[in-house]
Amino acid sequence: MKITRIERIGKKKDKYLIYIDGERSFSIREEDYFKLNLYEKKEVTQEELELIRNDILYNSARSAAIRYVSLMLRCESEVRNKLKTDGYEQSTIDKVIEDLKSLGYINDKLYAQKYVYDRMKLKPKSKRLLRFELQKRGISTEDIEEVLSDFKMNEQDIIESLIKRKFGKYDLNDPKIYKRAFSFLVYRGFNTELINEVLNKMK
Repeated sequence: MKITRIERIGKKKDKYLIYIDGERSFSIREEDYFKLNLYEKKEVTQEELELIRNDILYNSARSAAIRYVSLMLRCESEVRNKLKTDGYEQSTIDKVIEDLKSLGYINDKLYAQKYVYDRMKLKPKSKRLLRFELQKRGISTEDIEEVLSDFKMNEQDIIESLIKRKFGKYDLNDPKIYKRAFSFLVYRGFNTELINEVLNKMK
């Protein structure tokens, strides 16, 4: 096997994309690239390629993932997307994810708990919208339902609190104000019948 092409990649151009026998093979950090003395037309054995993939690239991906989750709590899908964007192979990503999950660096249930807590504290939303947002982040249905059931969320109380906070100084009898409040609450994912019920009660 022979290295037939090398491209510099990454925002800082600090990684190299290696092609072997005309096909994209792997990407590698600059320091590892020079350490392994890679260059075009260099012959590479199958054993050397396996070493690169199973050792060098794995350690590089693992370090990148740990740095990423150290900045803030991340869910599995965020870490996967980060490593994919960095150019790592799927098999390497899978191994790193399993490693980090076993060490507690990745915990989707804990992520979901913090996500719901932060949203309810800063920007209260309906369970329906929170469920949708967590699903978009790849959180399992089981974890989502368990987390949401743990939170005591009376949506009528939440709607009343939001109306007082956002529209307390306005007259809800004014059709324009009523419409603005209604649209605001629909955007937060609340049921339209419940919204009307609470708005009419607070007029």
